[in-house]
Amino acid sequence: MTFDPDLTLETERLILRIPRAEDLDPWSAMMADAEVARFIGGVMGREQTWRVLAAVTGSWVLQGFSMFSVIEKSSGRWVGRIGPWRPDGWPGTEIGWGLSRQSWGKGYAVEAAAACMDFAVDVLGWADIIHTIDPENVGSQKVAQRLGSANRGTTRLPPPLDGYNVEAWAQTADQWRARRSAR
Repeated sequence: MTFDPDLTLETERLILRIPRAEDLDPWSAMMADAEVARFIGGVMGREQTWRVLAAVTGSWVLQGFSMFSVIEKSSGRWVGRIGPWRPDGWPGTEIGWGLSRQSWGKGYAVEAAAACMDFAVDVLGWADIIHTIDPENVGSQKVAQRLGSANRGTTRLPPPLDGYNVEAWAQTADQWRARRSAR
């Protein structure tokens, strides 16, 4: 897929768009929150967060896909990043998520991840989708379950993340299509 800087996905309550420089402040605030950052790379300062934002944005150019910035329609507020992710050496084609704490418990992760699953299957042509989740991250496990994914067991992330303990929650594109048809 080629890079389309205007690509957006919309759900009932959210707009998913390619990250922009203006996302740095809210993204940095999210990554400064120890509870939020615990399972998504740990607390980061603004400079480190800028590098992550640059990597995510660069992946759009290099691969034609990456995490989207998630914008709450009702307020225009940046609430997190969710989307397809497959850096070099990654254990599979992933739909991952991370939301600011004030956005937890609203169903945004499932809503946005479902739109990204559709995108990954229908546009990117992915045959399999994983979510790499720390075994202690019960909240993300519940999101994966609501999406219809099942735990396939322990997997390894590439360096420098190889020290993290993660499991691959996953489903095939056919399983996703069947689940989507049943809705």
